[in-house]
Amino acid sequence: MASVSFQSISKVFPDGTKAVDDLSLEIEDGEFMVFVGPSGCGKTTSLRMVAGLEEITSGEILIGGEVVNFLEPRQRDVAMVFQNYALYPHMSVFDNIAFPLRSRRVAKAEITARVEATARLLGLEELLGRRPRTLSGGQRQRVAMGRAIIREPQVFLMDEPLSNLDAKLRTQMRAEITTLQRSLGTTTIYVTHDQVEAMTMGTRIAVMRKGILQQQGSPADLYGAPVNLFVASFIGSPPMNLFKARLVADNGLHWVIGNDKHRVPDEIVDAVPGLADFVGTELGVGVRPEHVLPIDGPAAGIAGTITLVENLGGSQLLHMEIVAEPVITDEVREIAADTDSAVLQTLEAEAGQQRVAIVARAATQPVYRAGDTVQLTVVNDQVHFFDLDSGKALQKNDNGRDIRGAELSQHRAEAIGNEGETR
Repeated sequence: MASVSFQSISKVFPDGTKAVDDLSLEIEDGEFMVFVGPSGCGKTTSLRMVAGLEEITSGEILIGGEVVNFLEPRQRDVAMVFQNYALYPHMSVFDNIAFPLRSRRVAKAEITARVEATARLLGLEELLGRRPRTLSGGQRQRVAMGRAIIREPQVFLMDEPLSNLDAKLRTQMRAEITTLQRSLGTTTIYVTHDQVEAMTMGTRIAVMRKGILQQQGSPADLYGAPVNLFVASFIGSPPMNLFKARLVADNGLHWVIGNDKHRVPDEIVDAVPGLADFVGTELGVGVRPEHVLPIDGPAAGIAGTITLVENLGGSQLLHMEIVAEPVITDEVREIAADTDSAVLQTLEAEAGQQRVAIVARAATQPVYRAGDTVQLTVVNDQVHFFDLDSGKALQKNDNGRDIRGAELSQHRAEAIGNEGETR
């Protein structure tokens, strides 16, 4: 086992595409780090540079404190699990798992013992004599995991290993891989575009966009304190509700949409003194679905028209429209385009109609129906504010200083605005 260190890593392809831009990140020994982001953000390229499958343009990668830039893949003591399993179809499960040991000319008796031990760990004992074509997707993925585990590498590298599985199997395998990694304690770097996988599996997550690291931290850090609109839009299922509001000073600070005025709690004002600089201007307001609450009683708060109700058993997701101006930035457009083109079209339509689609997570009672109009309130101390010009969050810290997101250097900011699609 070993730590992995990215020190100012960049990767530029021959056609000039900058896939990774000045990536610096420390991954501790035994940690489960997940790289997440939309297609073309540089996460897989970063993984392949660790494996030695892509040359590094600049910077250094260290494994266990040793610079590995110029080591061949086989010299790096890492094991990679691919999304297509990469099993040998003509070999049995036993032979697929044993292949790395046979390549090293390990004694036959030791191979047998280690394959059987690995098979027990993965629940493959009854499948050792079968060929890959006779296995389910989940069983094939476990065989691929077994081939990586049996090498006892310093680092596991996993490139979207669950993307070919159906939803039920993905959920099952997420739990199995997480439990297995914790029991083995092997440093693991896991790449996915699925933020649900990232949130449920990683001890730490690195969010990337156009080759640039946007934010890294625990799942709770990224969910509770996103540093910019990109992270706020990408992390969370359903994602954070975003809309524009005007900040006004009227016996305290309030954010206003339409005729609805919402007080900013004094503790938030004190913790984020820079918020007052936005009085009289528009800013972005973000609120998670669980912090949007339907309320009973006479008309008050924000009026929402329900367009769809998703009953999840223990809760309901209320999809609604409110009268407000949507936040449509390059970051939001990028995520919408990456996930569903229809979403982007909806955003464009909402921009013209000055209506915003939001989601609230509500209890199962009362029962709501499409077409109902409900009054909404928000948990005011759980509201996030964003500078619409920079896209950065106005964050509070222990000292009460204003932190407008993670400070990107000028060349990185320019790269976000000017680069074409990365690989």
